[in-house]
Amino acid sequence: MLHIAICDDDSSALAGNKEITERCLAQYGSAWKISEYGTSDNLLYDITDDSFFFDLILLDIEMPGNSGMDIAEKIKPYLPNVKIIFITSHIEYAIDAFELSIFRYVPKNDIDKRLPAAVTDAVKLIELEEGRVYTIQTNSRLEKIPYKEIYHIERDGKNAIISYSGGSSKVRKSLQQVFGELDAEEFIFIDRGCIVNIIHIMQVKDGMAVLKNGESLPISRTHLQEVKVQINNYWGSHI
Repeated sequence: MLHIAICDDDSSALAGNKEITERCLAQYGSAWKISEYGTSDNLLYDITDDSFFFDLILLDIEMPGNSGMDIAEKIKPYLPNVKIIFITSHIEYAIDAFELSIFRYVPKNDIDKRLPAAVTDAVKLIELEEGRVYTIQTNSRLEKIPYKEIYHIERDGKNAIISYSGGSSKVRKSLQQVFGELDAEEFIFIDRGCIVNIIHIMQVKDGMAVLKNGESLPISRTHLQEVKVQINNYWGSHI
């Protein structure tokens, strides 16, 4: 079940956004639960103090007290993988929204057209990220790492180091062997010694893959063009 929060201090906008969201979800066929918030402070309290979990949050940016920007920044430690859709009448916020890893930015003057697409795309991505795990099994341990939490995998001699949201784990296998076991299109080589999860790449800039966790990884010259093509093809087929 998808857990969704909608926050707007304008009650009519809140009701309208909820109606659009429900209509999208009904067509998509997903089970859902929507929580409505008329104040940003209440949403922030539920997430930070009561540990409410949400897969998707629709946030008005211009709210009294904590703005949508404030909320997005403050909840990142609690919901690192949450998808946030910003709704606002000020286009200049789009740049800041990108820096906060916001999933989508929807202008209020085009909400009837843009919000349904944003909600549908977010649900597709959430479902895409769910369910798959990479298993590390040895004589002494069994570890399962969700694909969606893996940032990158690097070669370390005869081992592969998997970096993910919970830390890092070493597996005594070649990078190519791990790549084959993952067997998932979101994992790509950016260098002979490094595999990256596309869903965590925010941008490719100056020959570097910039990830959502703040890391920047070098892309080899021989891989750079292919990496750009793979990223475009991946999102083109899934969003």
